[in-house]
Amino acid sequence: MSEPVSPNSEVARRFFGAWRYVGATVDGKPDAGRGANPRGIILYDSSGHMAVHVAPERLARAASRELTPEDAKAALSGVVAYFGTYSIDERAGTVTHHKHASVQPGDGGDVVRSYEFSGNRLILRPVESKSTQIIWERIT
Repeated sequence: MSEPVSPNSEVARRFFGAWRYVGATVDGKPDAGRGANPRGIILYDSSGHMAVHVAPERLARAASRELTPEDAKAALSGVVAYFGTYSIDERAGTVTHHKHASVQPGDGGDVVRSYEFSGNRLILRPVESKSTQIIWERIT
């Protein structure tokens, strides 16, 4: 079970701040699912709150001034955006994102990732898919 974030924890202090999305790999190969140059940010604060937003490289354009369901679907395709709180289980080497809200319908609950710090990078791996890595680089 994950413990609440303790600002006194050395591991928690390493999470605090803003991280830019570098990319993701699956089985060691770049995941091109969000285009060649997706952009994103993940934020962790010392009070236990977090937010993440990753968007594909493409620019979605509405067909007209009125947004259609097709326009909305195209704009959200490949986007990950949610916020909530987080907890860290240092013994298990995991961070759990407790989603409070998400742009994706029905996308609630917890997301558990193993974590690794490598220089100025944070590498997150979904516990259900050890071959996937989500790579972040420290901004602040």
